[in-house]
Amino acid sequence: MNKPAPDLGISILKEIDKVFEIEIEALNATRAAISSDFEKAVQVIAACSGKVVVTGLGKSGIIATKIAATLTSTGTPATFIHASEALHGDLGLISSQDVLVAIGKSGETPELNLLLPIVKKLGATIIAITASSKSTMAMVADILLPLEIPREACPLNLAPTSSTTATLVVGDAIAVALMKVKQISREDFAMRHPGGQLGKRLLLMVADVMRTGERSPVITVNDSIKNMLIRITAGQAGAISVVDNDHKLIGLVSDYDIRKALEQDKNILELTIAGLMNPSPTFIRGDEKAIEALALMQNRRKPTSVLPVTDRDHKVVGMLHLSDLVSAGL
Repeated sequence: MNKPAPDLGISILKEIDKVFEIEIEALNATRAAISSDFEKAVQVIAACSGKVVVTGLGKSGIIATKIAATLTSTGTPATFIHASEALHGDLGLISSQDVLVAIGKSGETPELNLLLPIVKKLGATIIAITASSKSTMAMVADILLPLEIPREACPLNLAPTSSTTATLVVGDAIAVALMKVKQISREDFAMRHPGGQLGKRLLLMVADVMRTGERSPVITVNDSIKNMLIRITAGQAGAISVVDNDHKLIGLVSDYDIRKALEQDKNILELTIAGLMNPSPTFIRGDEKAIEALALMQNRRKPTSVLPVTDRDHKVVGMLHLSDLVSAGL
């Protein structure tokens, strides 16, 4: 069979805009169909003492996978199960304490309709998301969430487009409502996303990224300028903390202080550390959030790239450089 030649007269932008129009139409229709059953579904999932299992086949299966992932990442542990695999052993994953969310546009997918009665016998609660309220799947379900889809965006009205978009939004709406019910905080969310920027901003502490040991050079106020220069160079931090006999911070010498003295034609080897150091340096504690250190560096009247780190007794425990924060993903 010969393929038809491309229609060069079609307005591509007009067709793209039409897809948006049709899918928005579908979302508005689904929104208008929101009922107390949506509220009941959220309440049932929130009260679930077992697992939330999401299932579907084909495009619905792909959407089901995403919904399960969204639920899990927002505080409601969920897993995806392939309907066909469930019929060949994976059904053992489901118990009477679980909630099964089944997705299928027609509600007549053979594998799903073979699976659901068995799940019902196991005692699990079934929530069906389907465009056909009179389908076999809808009849078996304990809770029905109807998808009111006037048409697919596909010009043949066949390929799942509007229906998958609406299903995805229904899943997002359930997940967000559950976040509200469970009072999920930014900190709770961050604990589930430690690798993301939000997680790092909320969880990463100064002590997690600060430099210690030789990379955090320290010197006493009575030491020599020569020794100070050797240590600050070896430490490669761009600064050196000045401490008293109790290891408490009393000053900081930075590359800037050294350059400033040289620009004034001072013989730096004849200076004292007390005369060279900044006696009131900006510092941060190791038990503070790393993002607060970044804000402190950037919001000073004169931004800095280095901060001495102390404990609650004002004793020096490390050095923090801007590059450390950047490397950490902040």
